[in-house]
Amino acid sequence: MIGWEQTMKRVTLLKLYVIDQETARRFYVEQLGFKVAEDRRLGEYRWLLVRAPDDEEFSINLEIASTAEEKALVGRQAAAQPLFSISTDDCRRDYEELRRRGVRFDGEPKTMPYGTGVMMQDLHGNKIYLNEDPAPRGAG
Repeated sequence: MIGWEQTMKRVTLLKLYVIDQETARRFYVEQLGFKVAEDRRLGEYRWLLVRAPDDEEFSINLEIASTAEEKALVGRQAAAQPLFSISTDDCRRDYEELRRRGVRFDGEPKTMPYGTGVMMQDLHGNKIYLNEDPAPRGAG
């Protein structure tokens, strides 16, 4: 019998509560460089997905916070930890570009044994980690 571990393939969707979907869409598209994957009206409900330009598998659902419980989570969905990470091939270059676009950072990129990275914030203060893996040993 095939178990769950053999059939599970990948994580495809993250729900992110926001105050205003259009403002969140503009932040993720214009400032972070994401693409709109889906933007559909289902009656009064707006289904809005964004994703990294080269990632056809993982999307973020920008969901309007409507209940008091959801509104309390806006900007704190992972507390002080990163909600997710974005992989890059040049952290320092992208840090400079994103700063020019108005993205807020919690410091400057640091090189550690596990790579070069820096914490940034989305428009509500959720943490996002920008990470560049270390060069393979013997490279460069």
